[in-house]
Amino acid sequence: MPVRWKSPLLILASIVCGWIGWSGEVLHLPLAMVFPLLWSKAPSRSIASLVAAGYFLAASRGLPRGGANFYSADLWPGLVLWVVASASFVIIHAVFWTNPRGGDSSGKRGTDAARALRYLLAMALTGLPPFGITGWAHPLTAAGVLFPGWGWWGLGATAILLVFMTGRRRQIAVAVLAGLYVWSATNWTPPKLAPGWIAVDLEQGANLGRDGSLQYHRDLIAMVRGTIAKRPDALVVVLPESALGFWTPTADHVWQEGLRGLEVTVIAGAAIIDARGYDNVMVAISADATRVVYSERMPVPGSMWQPWLRWTGQGGGARADFFGNPLVEVDGIRIAPLICYEQLILWPVLQSMLHAPQVVVAVGNGWWTEDTSIVAIQKASVTAWASLFSLPIVMAFNT
Repeated sequence: MPVRWKSPLLILASIVCGWIGWSGEVLHLPLAMVFPLLWSKAPSRSIASLVAAGYFLAASRGLPRGGANFYSADLWPGLVLWVVASASFVIIHAVFWTNPRGGDSSGKRGTDAARALRYLLAMALTGLPPFGITGWAHPLTAAGVLFPGWGWWGLGATAILLVFMTGRRRQIAVAVLAGLYVWSATNWTPPKLAPGWIAVDLEQGANLGRDGSLQYHRDLIAMVRGTIAKRPDALVVVLPESALGFWTPTADHVWQEGLRGLEVTVIAGAAIIDARGYDNVMVAISADATRVVYSERMPVPGSMWQPWLRWTGQGGGARADFFGNPLVEVDGIRIAPLICYEQLILWPVLQSMLHAPQVVVAVGNGWWTEDTSIVAIQKASVTAWASLFSLPIVMAFNT
């Protein structure tokens, strides 16, 4: 292959890798693991940056359209958000890139070791705060496809395979990846649903949760009761993010009365507002009691989480409960809660898994993702993590 074609082909391959790997199909996730190979073969730091940018921008390609939908504007706000979101991923991979060419055999071994260590650091930094706050499209997510049921061992094996992609033994790593993928695709079984848990998807678009009237809550309660009537084994009903809108004592009373006579708990998304901002939460409701069981650890940066407002004394925006409540208990069941954006990044999932949950509960409000694959990517990501740790999963989304 002519040298002049190497860089364009690496960039093109990284775009294909990000586009197909993060298409919203869970079995396509292992293609994302080819990215470190392409990054390590870049002939210069600038090309390594373009390889990283191509991968990330392709993986997060729904952001321009989603941003335009969210802000009811043209594509420019979404394009700015798209580029800004890629900054930490691209910068880290540019900084930790090292020249793939080595001198003698001992020098080359040193280069391979250095490159492996550098990619390991890049992998950690893009998965953990503060850089991991925008850590979409992390290749480690593929662990659940390649090593279902292996848990932390599977995560470690995936990390080792990714590191080997950057060294001289990359051909072996590619062969192992291909073999594991064929085996997994042939034997793939989606995670089971939690017995007695029901997810209710809604199609209310941008109107979800914006109608605070009593009639809105009564209609939602009637729908829940209708769902329960069809499922006598129901123990817990899960509604999407923001389904309850702003949570108030009046809404609390209406829901407890509406569930009177039922031995069922409803978990639903809501917002609790005060003078300084608001919390994006999950509320657990039964006929006897109501409690906020979870506050979102990482709201969407920019559109929801706006820390600069607090820094400047203005207040407003959603609060980020970093590393808070990674595990909550509902009716004696330990659940790993994930709201919307948390399903796209690495650290909230892994933090929850450290506490040995019994069920993964993922909720989202994806009205703004119309004409994009973002919700499908969220579902694929959560499915992969649940598969890795052999956990049942409950997902409820509004579109």
